[in-house]
Amino acid sequence: MADSIIIENTGAVRIITLNRPKAFNSFDRDMGSAFQTALDEAGRDDSVRCIVIKGEGRAFCAGQDLKEATAPDAPNFKIIVEETYNQSIRRICSIKKPIIAAVNGVAAGAGANIALSCDLTIAAESASFIQAFSKIGLIPDSGGTYWLPRLIGMQRAKAMAFFGNKVSSAEAEEMGLIYKSVADEDFASVVEKTATKLSGMPTLALGLTKAAFHEGLNSDLNEQLARELDYQFIAAESVDYAEGVASFLEKRAPEFKGK
Repeated sequence: MADSIIIENTGAVRIITLNRPKAFNSFDRDMGSAFQTALDEAGRDDSVRCIVIKGEGRAFCAGQDLKEATAPDAPNFKIIVEETYNQSIRRICSIKKPIIAAVNGVAAGAGANIALSCDLTIAAESASFIQAFSKIGLIPDSGGTYWLPRLIGMQRAKAMAFFGNKVSSAEAEEMGLIYKSVADEDFASVVEKTATKLSGMPTLALGLTKAAFHEGLNSDLNEQLARELDYQFIAAESVDYAEGVASFLEKRAPEFKGK
């Protein structure tokens, strides 16, 4: 694994840290490849039941490293966007485990949209979100044009994209852009408690719920009812369902396995 990505385990939680703090954790191609490898490994590892993505230093992620993108031998934007960002977003959305974005500082451009693609985005009070693309003549990528209007409505999405204004953590929570804004001094503990709680839940069912929500964004009602039926059957055959029912009948706390 490249030095630009740090991997840690805390119980059943896998923490993936973006580690280019001097560049505000902006992505170059090496970091993008290492990030995708880390996601793949976390997705395959049955001992991992929740994933946290965070940034080292003062920023979460400033998006693309423009020094790389403008170098004489730089790949064209199609290659950068597809290989570094689109492939990462597809992984985040397809992994059937809960993924938390722990946004400790600025999340700008593609960095903001990586955070928004996660299942729950928890941000420190001092953090901010910026759709910075228009400032250099680009459009939102990394799923920005997909998630923003769905999360906050078309008018607000266009305003964020057009003006590229900084949105505070508190404003982001208020408009429904993120799950939660927390005081800086409580940020680490809230992320840890949330991740630990998720990792102890019936994560197979949570993964199916995630898949159903994502697939339902482009389905009609009948398609979604059929999908729910299929996924519910899978969940009803799980070890966790049997444990959930047994613990309810025995009036005890369940011990879910994610299976």
